Parts: sequence; C-alpha cells; structure tokens
Amino acid sequence: MANWLNMLNRVGDKAGCLGALVSAVGCAACFPAIASLGAAVGLGFLSQWEGLFINTLLPLFAWLGLVIHALGWFSHRQWHRSLLGMLGPVLLLLSLYPWFQYGWSTYVTYSSLALMVAVSLWDIFSPANERCDDESCPV
Repeated sequence: MANWLNMLNRVGDKAGCLGALVSAVGCAACFPAIASLGAAVGLGFLSQWEGLFINTLLPLFAWLGLVIHALGWFSHRQWHRSLLGMLGPVLLLLSLYPWFQYGWSTYVTYSSLALMVAVSLWDIFSPANERCDDESCPV
C-alpha cells in the first residue's frame, strides 16, 4: 500500500506541476512572460484555448497537486516536504480567485508556479523516504 501511495505521489506531483505550467503557457493575456516562452518553443497554438486553461485546467491541476502532496504525508511523513509541496498550489489558487483583483497577484502566481517546479525537481533529484521512529515503523 505504501509503495502504491509513493508512486501516486511522485507521478501526481509531476502531473500537477506540468499541467499548471502548460495551462499558464496557453494564456498570453494573463501570463505574458510564460506565454512568450511557450510561443518560442512552439506552443503558441494553445492561446486559442486560454479561457479553458485559466478557468478550468489551471485550478484543476493546482487542486491535483495540493491533494497529491497532502496524501504524500502518509507516504513519507516529512512535514517540511509536504508543506512546501502544498504551498505552491495554495498560493496559485489564492492568486487566481480572491487575490486576482490586486496588481501583485501576478507575482504570486509566477512565484507559486516556480515553487511547484522547484518542489517537483526536488522530488526527482532527492526522492522522499519514509521517516518514522521505532514505535511507528512497520516491521
């Protein structure tokens, strides 16, 4: 069970991060810096679906990342890893909905996407291992 949960956490984290980035790349009006990068690598055709990306897919992938990192706690029991993993999607959701009216919300959005990428890279290069004390470890 723990192995399955660990694999779900690793795959889900990458899916949430990649989905959020692709959704942001598709919206030139909302994220001009990321969209110009996406257009430079040939993803400019995604701009025709920017409403779908921003209103549906970006929040969906942020929720996916949030849930996966919350479930990751049960797999590796490292609070700092889970907290950092959940911070990016939470900030992204806050910047899309309650903070969208403020000018600084764009900076929060970019920072949250960068944090999601950083946590995903951290998970690739330094995978989480289960941490427990002697009483709580399975035999």
